[in-house]
Amino acid sequence: MPRSLISQLTRAEQRELLDDLNYLNTAEIKAFCKNHSIPYAIFAETREGGRKRTGEEDRKGVMLDRMRHFLTTGAILPETCFPAAVVSFDAQDEDLARGDRLLYGQYGKTNRAVLAILKDLTGGKFKDGATARILARDFWSRGEAPTIEAFAAAWIRATREHMRPNPEWAFLSDRANKTAGVDWKSLRNKKARRVLQILGQITTAKR
Repeated sequence: MPRSLISQLTRAEQRELLDDLNYLNTAEIKAFCKNHSIPYAIFAETREGGRKRTGEEDRKGVMLDRMRHFLTTGAILPETCFPAAVVSFDAQDEDLARGDRLLYGQYGKTNRAVLAILKDLTGGKFKDGATARILARDFWSRGEAPTIEAFAAAWIRATREHMRPNPEWAFLSDRANKTAGVDWKSLRNKKARRVLQILGQITTAKR
């Protein structure tokens, strides 16, 4: 039966380890996930009921959430899979309306029509950056395909509420906290080495 892999650590040591996972880079996170069969590729359901692997992967925060769940419970969460209802790889009509749905497979940097109407609905402020990508994937993961108008409104709210960098953006987060010194890379490497050493000892001992 799955159980915590870090129960032998004190509560303070557990919290420090789980927090310092933020200092791992994407390659280090993926290597750990591969070694322990923790998924990070994104899948999409097909109209026929199958599942198709997309060319995209979970963002860093999602991968870290899966790592933390694995370390604290011993269980592996399923991969991200967008339901067929929010997926379409069909060509989209360029004459869009605010009531049209934002679907995975159609929204992207190359879809100028979608970006143009989102700009229009946000007074020219919309940017196809991290906030928009995270927001869209959150909708699709819940099985929701918002209207373009609803997505624009959600993006405005998200940009207003998102006053500080996400914790997994370690450098930006430390800079916001005024703890990112001139030698931040050395700090990052030191923390990452320590985290990987602890993880290696924990997971080896549990095999």
